[in-house]
Amino acid sequence: MESTENMDVNQAPAAAPAPKRRRWLEISGLVSALVIVGLIAIYQEVENQPYKIYSDAKMVPATSAAIVFGAGIGSREFKDRISTAATLYKLGKVKKLLMTGDNGQLSYNEPQAMKDEAIRDGVPAADITCDYAGFRTYDSLYRAKEIFEVKQAVLVTQRYHLPRAMFLAQKLGLEVTGVDAGIQSYGSIQSWYDFREILAAETAWLDVMTDHKPKFLGKKEPLFPKDDVTPRLQ
Repeated sequence: MESTENMDVNQAPAAAPAPKRRRWLEISGLVSALVIVGLIAIYQEVENQPYKIYSDAKMVPATSAAIVFGAGIGSREFKDRISTAATLYKLGKVKKLLMTGDNGQLSYNEPQAMKDEAIRDGVPAADITCDYAGFRTYDSLYRAKEIFEVKQAVLVTQRYHLPRAMFLAQKLGLEVTGVDAGIQSYGSIQSWYDFREILAAETAWLDVMTDHKPKFLGKKEPLFPKDDVTPRLQ
């Protein structure tokens, strides 16, 4: 026969959470919910503005320059961006191309590779400028305004990237339109790009709110002379 002592040990009900622990769990849950709601709101703010995005280079209003964002050298994304930028130039939509990308190592130079590709596509070297410190989208746009003194531009990148780029450009005071450079499919990696944009949107918002400064600035290098009259976006 089992002892009363053993029965009490084996059948004792689980202890309820202490009041302090229960209160802490409630507060943690509330804070987590508020954070999630806040992150969703930021993403929606970045993604869902009335941006002027074109899928056809022929429909893009004429302006002074195209800002072309870097991608992995030789990748499909890289080739599509350069091809789209060259098309804009040859259609007379822009006068200059600003190639901005990563040149953080001597052995890796996105802007120069972008320029070389554009020259092969028929763009004169004299109308291509390289920004070698465009390590992030924010840096590229900040430097476009502050270093290269760009005021109006067409942003050239894929559709998944354009809302964030245009959000940043507008917050930095640039007058921009965007053109989707997605000429071909990017396969399974597209899912990763889409997911990355969710996180990148939060960083973009934070950069704007904190007036973050790029890693490198430097001296002014105007893309156009001061007396050049550039067309405004329509």
